Amino acid sequence: MKLSPNYYKDRVCLNVLAGSRENARDIYAAAERHVVVGVLSKNYPDLASAIEDMQKYANDIENALSVGLGAGDPNQSEMVSQISKVVQPQHVNQVFTGAGTSRALLGQNETVVNALVSPTGKVGLVKISTGPLSSKSPDAIVPVETAIAMLKDMGASSIKFFNMSGLKYKEEFACVAKACAEHDFFLEPTGGIDLENYEEILKIALDAGVKKIIPHIYSSIIDSATGNTRPEDVKTLLAMTKKLVG
Repeated sequence: MKLSPNYYKDRVCLNVLAGSRENARDIYAAAERHVVVGVLSKNYPDLASAIEDMQKYANDIENALSVGLGAGDPNQSEMVSQISKVVQPQHVNQVFTGAGTSRALLGQNETVVNALVSPTGKVGLVKISTGPLSSKSPDAIVPVETAIAMLKDMGASSIKFFNMSGLKYKEEFACVAKACAEHDFFLEPTGGIDLENYEEILKIALDAGVKKIIPHIYSSIIDSATGNTRPEDVKTLLAMTKKLVG
């Protein structure tokens, strides 16, 4: 697989959505390559068209592609795995129960595979029942350390903490960040992150000592008229990141 120049060496890598291939190229330039660009599997009618189009995206941006579910939709889990098997992107978004399938089909350990866990309202505990069937069942709530150990068992790389609703679950997020740092696991804060709260959220993860942080900033920087992420906002996020990381 081809590796984007900055993706693996960066402690912080932005994750933003592209509304088109042109938008993806503009985002990649605005972020000075410190980004993986999300393309959602949910936007395609079938697997074949998704693979064909995402391969084009990957070719445009040095494979700095993040294959997405679409608002964490568990029903997209299998499609994401099948796309990733062929396209071999640098980043894969998964539900908790889909991480092992994605890793196995990728056939390598370099691609970052996250797994969606959710806040519970209780510090130190996370919800892991985020799969197609488990999300419809009674909540499975476990200590965050146990969730990380289970994900390592499945070959996942990181926790995608969703939906954070900005700073609503600040204390829970800080606890998750501490656990990720202590257990050498990546962390991906997601949900309600914008230009106003980004620095505080990122600083929590940095201060905890997380090895790699991939914050997802989506709807707040998307132009509602065009569906494209605003490159100027990506530049702002990059400047904020550089200020904190040094």
